[in-house]
Amino acid sequence: MYRTLLGTGAAGLVLCSSLASADLAPRFSDADGDMVADAPSDESQWVDPDTLVFAYTPVEDPAVYAEVWAGFLEHMEEVTGKRVQFFPVQSNSAQLEAMRAGRLHVAGFNTGGVPVAVNCSGFVPFTMMASDDGSFGYEMEIITYPGSGIERVEDLEGRNLAFTSPTSNSGFRAPSALLRSEYGLEADEDFEAAFSGSHDNSILGVVNADYDAAAIANSVSNRMIARGVVEEGDYDVIYTSETFPTTAYGHVYNLHPELVERVAEAFETFDWEGSALEEEFANSGESQFIPITYQEHWAVIRTIADANGVTYDCD
Repeated sequence: MYRTLLGTGAAGLVLCSSLASADLAPRFSDADGDMVADAPSDESQWVDPDTLVFAYTPVEDPAVYAEVWAGFLEHMEEVTGKRVQFFPVQSNSAQLEAMRAGRLHVAGFNTGGVPVAVNCSGFVPFTMMASDDGSFGYEMEIITYPGSGIERVEDLEGRNLAFTSPTSNSGFRAPSALLRSEYGLEADEDFEAAFSGSHDNSILGVVNADYDAAAIANSVSNRMIARGVVEEGDYDVIYTSETFPTTAYGHVYNLHPELVERVAEAFETFDWEGSALEEEFANSGESQFIPITYQEHWAVIRTIADANGVTYDCD
């Protein structure tokens, strides 16, 4: 079996090596076999807050995305009849722990963080951004700065490479499996590994030559280029992966079922035209929300996690 490159303990969520596939924490049930937590059978355990708390996956400057999501959250307020508050999370572990502790009700989790959120925090993903034709996804890229001397993946040997966080698909798990299986490169043996905290940080770190290279999601770099934060010539791409699903949006498992329906309706009925969401995410080809299931759309991500020997101890 493969082994994880690095272990981590974050807010009680521990990644470890195991032959077993990741599954739900014992406190959850899955009677219908869809791989996500069922709503509690005891109605007294349903959550129906006066204020819904929403969080988008961590980024370098959460204030930027508070503005991007403002119009959507106003729409969610109209549809649900609830006040909706944007929660500017600073890390993946903080977002996971907030939902696990009942402080976060609706969220967008990054691709690699979705299985952790599902299994440990009771996250139920149901939608994802897509283009007009229904296509979706992004690619993992390994980037370096011009003049670094790194022209191909093999040149990473003896250099340093930034990952984002241990729960990230494109920022850690996919490149870890790739570097090991296809190139025989192990972190902290063949190259020095670092964790930047976000794709934004990794990209800026490479552009400023703080890192020799980084594994990133090109959907993030595309948006940064469109905003003028970086330019296309600021870095070189030495590897591009297959396409992966992007951020999944969903709710905590014990949200009141009627409220769940209204939250889903808010995503389904949102008018993208002229919105801040359209302006921001059109840069990565996204213009609508489409329905998804964790069981189907995250199969490739679970396969990558298995290849890294990852499972979840949520206690």
